[in-house]
Amino acid sequence: MENVARRAETSRPVLHRRWPSRTALATAALAQQFARANIVIPDMGSLRDELRLLLRCMSDRAGSRDLQLFFDMQKDLVAERSSFADIRARIVDGSQFHAVIGRAIERGEIDPARLTPRIASLPLDLARHEMMMTFQPLSEDAIREIVDDIFLPLVRRM
Repeated sequence: MENVARRAETSRPVLHRRWPSRTALATAALAQQFARANIVIPDMGSLRDELRLLLRCMSDRAGSRDLQLFFDMQKDLVAERSSFADIRARIVDGSQFHAVIGRAIERGEIDPARLTPRIASLPLDLARHEMMMTFQPLSEDAIREIVDDIFLPLVRRM
């Protein structure tokens, strides 16, 4: 907080009035960064193509410094009885993913009865896990595997 206050040419008490904790400040900074790098996935006529593009954009947007920040926040999250899921909910709205899934349902590519909340979250969860475990962007092979080998077989119409 001291370093941030110095760079912002203000004081720690001023920062604490707006952001009561380091986690709140870091979350706000990440939210602002993600808002600037808003992802828009056009209708490409194919769930596979749209989801692959979404995962590529998601990977490109998450730099290794951002990933390291999440790990650095772990202790603060535990102290605040918070979690990475809470932070994700505050910084990412998921609208593009929901749009991709909605279009796929309308096109008949997905059986909505097979799309449980856990299965629906699977491609993004696997992508986040891969990036957090490796501190690297997603490879094309990882994206292909997540989409083609794991997600699509679970949700396609039988």
